[in-house]
Amino acid sequence: MRLFLTGAGGFIGHHVLEHVLSATDWDIIATDSFRHKGRTDRIAQVLAGDPAWSARTGVITHDLAAPFTPATAARMGTVDYMIAMASESHVDRSITDPVPFVRNNVDVILNTLELARVLQPRHVIVISTDEVYGPVEAGSPGHPEWAPVIPSNPYSASKAAQEAIAVSYWRTYSLPVTIVNCMNLFGERQDPEKFLPKTLRAIIRGETVTIHGRPGNIGTRHYLHARNMADALLHILRELPPRPFPDADRPDRWNIAGPEPVSNLALAGEVARIVGALNDLGGEAPWKYELVDFHSARPGHDPHYGLDPSKLAAAGWKPPVDFRESLERTIAWTLRHQEWLSLKQRCRSRGILR
Repeated sequence: MRLFLTGAGGFIGHHVLEHVLSATDWDIIATDSFRHKGRTDRIAQVLAGDPAWSARTGVITHDLAAPFTPATAARMGTVDYMIAMASESHVDRSITDPVPFVRNNVDVILNTLELARVLQPRHVIVISTDEVYGPVEAGSPGHPEWAPVIPSNPYSASKAAQEAIAVSYWRTYSLPVTIVNCMNLFGERQDPEKFLPKTLRAIIRGETVTIHGRPGNIGTRHYLHARNMADALLHILRELPPRPFPDADRPDRWNIAGPEPVSNLALAGEVARIVGALNDLGGEAPWKYELVDFHSARPGHDPHYGLDPSKLAAAGWKPPVDFRESLERTIAWTLRHQEWLSLKQRCRSRGILR
């Protein structure tokens, strides 16, 4: 089997790359532009995990804002599966400069699906986000698949546009598309602008942790380790074939999310507890926080996101590693590899980390 994986140098993409290499004997064509958040050192560290993995992985540097040339596409040969992971994904950047952000994500999916029309894989998974649906009420089980799409910011609108284009290619060109919506992911080598590493960094530095919310209404998310998501994608590729048009009125769609919502304040407290335990502090690492109003801090910010993961659970998948164990593993790994937070000297000088 051969997998074509876009965005392989990104945070989620490199975890998918590592998991597929470790759990299958597939060959992988991995692409990234390395001009946004993709990093070559993520891929290099993955391939260093096993000498045989490099022989099974071909890395192509390509910006999907532009199409592949016919000659390059022809050299790729047979591709069995595609996972369309590449996208700009940071909400704040989409708010600050929306036009190039949205154009990029639309071009990325168009050029990916045009390549799929040439390569004709048996299954194309398009990765999307919970944010296309907008907020949920606190305590809600989350949006089911094919809930109404009501994006709240330019990022989520660009992902909704990607979904709509993918559905049109499924119907017009009979591409075997499946849409996957996921929620907040964490894991090793995550960019420090994301909530978990940003919180860890603040606790290590003795800085104030920013929590979006108001008293009595703290933001919540469903958190899942990126390798758990990668395992779910493999389950979909192996066990859940795409529904073709016109046998179905829409492509299949799967939610991948942690089973229970976690408040951002509770997650920050759990990070402090784990840091304290790993460093024998006899309790939580000292930390402080401030609440910041949702919308004034980030226009278009929704206090509560949620996806209902019950459909995929009923189809036979559950996360291989539970939330707390994967959180402890991630924090322990990050404290051993502080270069991913750029905090090594600062942490040592404060005396919290050994």
